[in-house]
Amino acid sequence: MHEMSLMGDILQLVQEDALEKGIYKIEKVELIVGEISNAMPDALQMAFDIFRDQNLHLFQETAELVIHLEKAKASCVLCGMEYRPEHKIALCPNCLVPSGKVLSGETFQVLSYEGSNTQ
Repeated sequence: MHEMSLMGDILQLVQEDALEKGIYKIEKVELIVGEISNAMPDALQMAFDIFRDQNLHLFQETAELVIHLEKAKASCVLCGMEYRPEHKIALCPNCLVPSGKVLSGETFQVLSYEGSNTQ
């Protein structure tokens, strides 16, 4: 499950940034996760819960992960039809050619985090 590794990297970045800003306890982390980003929201949530429970020096006990799901959207470069792909490479439903350009749905990023300066 690569979500454990992804979440570990995300939380490392959040922790480094938070410490630079004098934030010692993380209360909330918000992510944008695209439908075709190859990251599973349920697995990310499980990984977050594990890291939170094992790192109470960094997190409030009630710290939460909020995931905003970004819908996938593609546009066929041949016919121009916009459609919702299920994978990064998908057939255009109009001309049945795998010529789609992904417009959204691949995002995987930290949107924001919140915390407090109390240790």
